[in-house]
Amino acid sequence: MTDKKIKYLPALEDANIPLTEQQLAILEKQVEAEQPNPTTQSSFNYAWGLIKSDDVEDNRNGINILVSIFTNVPQRRRECLYYLSLGCLKLNELENAKRYVDGILAHEPDNYQALQLKQVIENKISRDGLVGIALFGGAVAIGAAALSTMFRYNRKK
Repeated sequence: MTDKKIKYLPALEDANIPLTEQQLAILEKQVEAEQPNPTTQSSFNYAWGLIKSDDVEDNRNGINILVSIFTNVPQRRRECLYYLSLGCLKLNELENAKRYVDGILAHEPDNYQALQLKQVIENKISRDGLVGIALFGGAVAIGAAALSTMFRYNRKK
């Protein structure tokens, strides 16, 4: 049963392959043509296209659309969580990305794609943490060297 659900989620790499401007424009026009009440599927497709974009503002707009779908269409929540997690990962909002993927895994602990996504997120959190520690350590070392130089200079006076 779980395997059927898993098959329609995209591969992680797919989030980093942007649509062409023309493809994104088609999705946007579809939503506009359905105003004032675009279908959930049209809105979802447009949100996914925005998340795939290289533009941060597009990514944020895609996330906003998905949050709206998540809130208003309960049967699409599982999908929304996965795509929201991908979008937040792209924006380097790692805690949100982890929270969303954990929402999937709370109900589907064996979901391979969600487990893969969680691993990518956790690796990035670890990597970013190590970089932060290294930068902090470097700043402390530079500060200590500057203080040492100042003390030596003051002692010579």
